[in-house]
Amino acid sequence: MRVSKSRNKGEAAKLEMTPMIDVVFQLLIFFLVTMKQEDILSQLEVSRPAPESTPPPAQVDELLTITVYEKGYVLKGRNVSLQHLDSQLSRLAGFSTKISVVIKCTAGSPHSNLVKLLDICSKSGLTNLSVFSM
Repeated sequence: MRVSKSRNKGEAAKLEMTPMIDVVFQLLIFFLVTMKQEDILSQLEVSRPAPESTPPPAQVDELLTITVYEKGYVLKGRNVSLQHLDSQLSRLAGFSTKISVVIKCTAGSPHSNLVKLLDICSKSGLTNLSVFSM
């Protein structure tokens, strides 16, 4: 008697992908958790500039404070007019234009007073200005 092999002529064999994907994700998570993180920044080779032989510039010794009020200006604790302020700033700019000028404006001072003061500073050549509102 002859035994014949029956062949499956229907569907081809399938390879299930879901368990393989699960195993790959579990391996990925395992390797990410067990990986030792090295400090990349400590291994960078950076060439730093050499220190300069000249000393850094000294801090500005002079700090000039001008306060703008509703009815005028205050320079070094004294009320001054706009013309006097113009002459004082021109004289100070003659010594050094790197003098730091701090301008403090009160809440009630008109904007035109600040603009006039800034024009005088510009005309005198003073460019290191800081404007504050009080």
